[in-house]
Formats: sequence, C-alpha cells, structure tokens
Amino acid sequence: MDLTDDLLCDPYGVYDRLRTASPVHRIMGTDGQPAWLVTRYEDVRAGLADPRLSLDKGNASPGQYQGLQLPPTLDANLLNMDPPDHTRIRRLVGRAFTAPRTEQLRAPIRATADRLLDAMGSEGSADLIAAYAAPLPITVICELLGVPGRRRKDFRAWVQALIAPDPARPRAGKEAVGAMMHYFAELIAHKRQEPADDLLSDMISAHDAQNGQLSQEELISLVFLILNAGFENTVQLIGNAVWTLLQNPDQLVALRTDPSMIPAAVEELARIEGPALLAIRRFPTEDVTIGGVKVPAGETVLLSLSAANRDPERFSVPDRLDISRDATGHLALGHGIHYCLGASLARAETEIALAALLDRYPHLALDGDKPSMWRRSLRARGLTSLRVRFRAGPNA
Repeated sequence: MDLTDDLLCDPYGVYDRLRTASPVHRIMGTDGQPAWLVTRYEDVRAGLADPRLSLDKGNASPGQYQGLQLPPTLDANLLNMDPPDHTRIRRLVGRAFTAPRTEQLRAPIRATADRLLDAMGSEGSADLIAAYAAPLPITVICELLGVPGRRRKDFRAWVQALIAPDPARPRAGKEAVGAMMHYFAELIAHKRQEPADDLLSDMISAHDAQNGQLSQEELISLVFLILNAGFENTVQLIGNAVWTLLQNPDQLVALRTDPSMIPAAVEELARIEGPALLAIRRFPTEDVTIGGVKVPAGETVLLSLSAANRDPERFSVPDRLDISRDATGHLALGHGIHYCLGASLARAETEIALAALLDRYPHLALDGDKPSMWRRSLRARGLTSLRVRFRAGPNA
C-alpha cells in the first residue's frame, strides 16, 4: 500500500489506524520500493534491539527500499553499521557524549540560549526555529567539534539543504554534500596539525595513535553524522516541544508553575511529538517473525517510533500531553545498541532551551493564523517555521 500522501498530512492518525488493524503492514517506500512497517510498541522495541535486524545495506536484497543514499565516504557511518565495526567506532566517540561531559556543557549551553534570546529582544515576534531552535544546537555541535565561528553559517546552510530541501533548487542537497566532504577533509587536516580540546581532535588522535583504528572515511562520516544528527534531532525536539506546549496551555501553566518538572516534561514531549517518525531502516539477516508476520531475509523493515510511542497498550490516553506522566521507556531516541549517541546532550539542550525561553517570556504565544509549518517528510517530524509573539517578564 502507498501511504505517502496520508502520512504527510496526518501521520499519527494513519499510524493509529494501521496499529489498530495489524502490527505489521506491507507498504511502499518513498522511492517506490517495498518495505514492512511495524507499528506496535512491543514489536518496535524488540526490533530495535534484535541483532538479526541489520543496518548494513550489504544485507539488503536487490530492489529493497534502502533510504537516503550518500557517497561512499559519508555512508561509512554508525547508521549503516553492525557489530563489530559499530562497537569499535561507538566506543571511540561515546565518551564525548557521557552524562558527566554533558553536565560540563550545561553552563555554556545556557549562555548561548541567553545570547540568542537577547538578540530576539524583549517584545515583538519571531520565527522561533530560525532565531532560537536552530542556532542553539548548531552552535553547541560546532563548539563540540571545534568548527571555527566563521564557518558556522556555512554548516547551518548545508544541513538545511539536506533536511529541508528547497524544491526550487533540486541540486542544493548534492552541492551541500560535496561542500561538506571538502570542508571536513580540510578541517581534519587542520586539526591534525593544530589539535585542540575538542571532539574532532580526540577522534583524529584515536585514528592516528591506534594505527588507523578509524579509517579516514569513517572519520569524515562520523563528523557528518554528529553534525547532522546532533543538529537535526535537537532542533526538532526544541521546536516540537514549544509548539506542543503552546497547543496545551494547561500543561504550559503547570510547567511555568513548577519548572522542576522540565526534565520529565521533555521526556513526555519527546514521546508525544518526537523528532523521528521512523527508525533507520533494517534488513533481516534471516527470516524473522514480527507481530505474527513472517518477514523474509533481506527485505526492508521500518520500525515506527511515533506509532509505538502512541500505542495505548503501553501509554494510557497516548494522544494527550501529560507532563506529570512517567514517559520512561519511550522510543523517541531509540533503544538497544543503536540508541541515540547524543541523547544526553539533546535532552540537556532541550531542557535548557525550554527553561530559558519560559523564564524570559512568560507571555509567549503563537503568532498569526498559520504560525507553524511542518516539514514534508515521512522520516523526520519537525517544524520549518514557528511564528511566536512574546513579551519579556519583569526580571528579564
């Protein structure tokens, strides 16, 4: 079945109907190739951790949906790898995203958030995505990687061309990939000559000191993955969270009344309006049975995170935002060995972004008749714009 148009218009309604009808459906991917869509929480959670469901495209049968196609240098990333390569590379970069390292970044993240809010002013209106939700994570990721300030606008433009392509510029995405590959190679060469206290220098050191444990292609693709995933997911978490709170004024009042609820609220907001509709596609290395349906080896499996997170068998009244809910176990950031590498950082950025925004603007509201625009994507759930009006509080 081809659900493209319906899913673009009403993803949660479609997923609810599919989940109610059957746990697994045969659908057509965005490139016209077939795939199996899994919709129920228990099946999706199990699938995310099932070692028989491979991310390696080499395990795909001919003619199967394989998702985004990248040049070989950028394709050698964690989203296309299984153990042992996945284990080796994740271990090398994982220490940059630990909870203690994230805690060290909280103060700089808050300082960045405050600077962006200063630039917005004390009264007026703005596109919150362009003015706040997008520049905050790109600044954090570029700081983490050691990208010079003068190149950060380029980075943001490149990522934007990939995640929200302009129909009027059909070659923009390909041009952005080429520009990124060229700059990454240039930046790696610079960091090799002049290392600094940043993640990229650490990865280069691991590559050089351990007899090339990271290949040059893996190094470049890691930078690409960290930049794109670290930016895109967090922009969507922040933007979606603000939009959802403004749609639910009772929950917004509760959060303003008790800001200590922000960490729990971020979990609930990620559950109900997370950054990804689907997990990265997977290919069974042998015939598997999912939800009572036999899926042959080599065919494409799509695990719906958003359908799972609104499964009434797992979450009571799942379409209702409830920031007092225990949303533990939601799958917005994955599960198993492929759980989002930067999850702790994304959470911290979203918590800080919400705290700073709500503290600065107690009168924040949607602006205009059509204040928001959602990206047309079957994979990502995010806003391309969010118009708000605001007036600062007395202590701003």
